[in-house]
Amino acid sequence: MEMDETETIDVCELHYSDLCSPSTSSKIDSIMEALGPTGPGLLAITGVPNASNLRSLLLPLARKLALLDRETRKLVLKEHNLGSDVPLRNPDRSVSSFAMQLKYAMSPQFNETRELDCSQLRSENECCDVEFKNLGSVFQELGFCMMEIGLCVARICDRAIGGNELEKSLLESCAAKGRLIHYHSPLDALLLKQSERRKVTSKRRANNVTALEGSELNSIADDANLGGIRSNLWQQWHYDYGIFTVLTSPLFLLPSCSETSETEGTFAASCFVECPSPTGHTCLQIYDPNKKRVLMVKVPPESFIVQVGESADIISRGKLCSTLHSVHRPLKFENLSRETFVVFLQPAWTKTFSISDYPHANSTFNESHGQCLVASDEEQQQSRQDHNLSQEIYKIVPPLFSRLKEGMTFAEFSRETTKQYYGGSGLQSNR
Repeated sequence: MEMDETETIDVCELHYSDLCSPSTSSKIDSIMEALGPTGPGLLAITGVPNASNLRSLLLPLARKLALLDRETRKLVLKEHNLGSDVPLRNPDRSVSSFAMQLKYAMSPQFNETRELDCSQLRSENECCDVEFKNLGSVFQELGFCMMEIGLCVARICDRAIGGNELEKSLLESCAAKGRLIHYHSPLDALLLKQSERRKVTSKRRANNVTALEGSELNSIADDANLGGIRSNLWQQWHYDYGIFTVLTSPLFLLPSCSETSETEGTFAASCFVECPSPTGHTCLQIYDPNKKRVLMVKVPPESFIVQVGESADIISRGKLCSTLHSVHRPLKFENLSRETFVVFLQPAWTKTFSISDYPHANSTFNESHGQCLVASDEEQQQSRQDHNLSQEIYKIVPPLFSRLKEGMTFAEFSRETTKQYYGGSGLQSNR
């Protein structure tokens, strides 16, 4: 299904000032409605101080990091205390991810150690230090800002539900995970392969730019199709299993050179410019279990998206609704790439889940929480395409209660979830 054929949803918006101190009960009610079983499980936060500047500094670095040669990237990531949780050696990868643990309380000793490491690496890699010199600090500053957004949402939800279990669970974890993500275009795979090819040629040609023939572009694009980069999803359907996921609205990049110069082989890794979303959407899409429809998420530029995870669903005893989602890749814009920054807020690994008073604990599938995706007789009269898609999603998303048992810790739940999605016999292990 192409994005422009998909119904859109305008997410409930809340200004940052109201998030920090909601002035009326109606605002709290609207938040709970958006994040509850009848809503999309999403909230858009606008007006966050300094967010626009931090976003514009950090997001363009995602693609630049992804297209660095491996040795240079290794130095840059080490300098800024970043790692990766995807196989960066694969040039046909659809995603490059750069991650860091963000602690709620950063010790002075950590900052001193990091500064020492930076000074040692600058002399080795002066060129890259200029471009990436603020990578670690901006990553942390924006990450801490997004963690505070999550804590504010948790306080409001606790106020509506009663108690303070959501906020307490976040603080007890002591840390969140920040992830800077580049969603590749087929052209990125081409550039990465070209870079690898140059490294294995003779030293005389090591610094020359090899022309990219149109036939070569088509060939590599066809190869990438087999690997999934040209499929209509950048990221497969899934639930996040933490408490909240906070995301920046994405930044999109397109080649600045013309189609003519593209076929003549004049591409360069830097030949990309920021553009508004060509479809007017974020490319984040959700499955609405109430409508049995896929909805494309639309939010204000430079806003933040708060998304409910399964742990919040469990802790709130169903008063918050976890969001089934994926990232759509618009095939009409072949060389479009997408940049975003995500912070995953989760409970402590030792947090124990009780489902004895969870309203759907005895159900094999929880229809109101998106776990049962089989359409009713009336709904089968709707688009066959919608129905078929719901069936496909059902086949690859393991039901919550096949992964969650009474008395499980969050660590056990996360391991079982990962296993059922991506393990050797997982539903998405070979996809």
